[in-house]
Amino acid sequence: MTPDALALLHTHLLAALRDVPAETRRLFHGRGRCWPGLEQLTVDWLQGVVLVSLFKEPEAVQLDALQHLLRDLCTSNEWQQAGAHTLALQHRYLPQSTTEWLWGQMVEELTITEGGLRYRIDLGKKQNSGLFLDMRYGRNWVREHARNLRVLNLFAYTCGFSVAAIEGGAEHVVNLDMARGALSRGRDNHRLNGHDLGKVSFLGHDLFKSWAKVTGSGPYDLAIIDPPSFQKGSFLLTKDYQRVLRRLPDLLTPQGTVLACMNDPALGEDFLIEGVTREAPALRFEQRLENPPEFPDIDPQSGLKALVFRQG
Repeated sequence: MTPDALALLHTHLLAALRDVPAETRRLFHGRGRCWPGLEQLTVDWLQGVVLVSLFKEPEAVQLDALQHLLRDLCTSNEWQQAGAHTLALQHRYLPQSTTEWLWGQMVEELTITEGGLRYRIDLGKKQNSGLFLDMRYGRNWVREHARNLRVLNLFAYTCGFSVAAIEGGAEHVVNLDMARGALSRGRDNHRLNGHDLGKVSFLGHDLFKSWAKVTGSGPYDLAIIDPPSFQKGSFLLTKDYQRVLRRLPDLLTPQGTVLACMNDPALGEDFLIEGVTREAPALRFEQRLENPPEFPDIDPQSGLKALVFRQG
């Protein structure tokens, strides 16, 4: 983070605050490598709370300069006019992702909106807040295509896809994730939106030990696969994604659809297309969803991949 890079960041954020989004959005996406010197920094607008995330430890002098820049931002007219009240700096490179509250009071939980839907997120306690903002178009797509469908949401986390599916008229959604705390937050998210929980199931299990439970609730018209790139002791993308794909023929209806997602910058969309062709040849690739414009990337293959496959 050179002085020039930080000056560019300051200018960018002031401009963003002059036209602040009505809903939660990313304001600055350095990880797409479009701004030299800022590759390890992102800034999110959480409807009054500004969350700055650092993914690599900077030199002490650089960190000090960044902190001064952010505090100066909080005294600007743009900050006041935007209705911002809190700024948090999260050090994602530290084991506990330590969060500094540089302006305002600490906020541990917050309700945000996206597409008119409400989600409860955590701040300052966990590495991830509870909603991945780059998947906005994916949730929109599910909402638009879920009517009357039975949906399987694998690696459900806090059930963002499930909320979108039920809002879109899904008949039933089965959410599976081994993190039961995340699924509990998923229930909260459904309640926030007034959804009928009788249409939603939550399975807090390791997928690879629970195929019988998953299959028994099927078949599904739509399967969503959105795994972590790596989860110690449970999932390694380059090895375990194939194990999921080869089960798809047993999980889907004859005209079933799959939304397969991946956010590993080292792997392009061909990893998924070739994997599906090999493990579930009845499925044909239909389209890759665009990523939101606030997530520019110097290489489209490095950003989020969300691919639609259809059977029959």
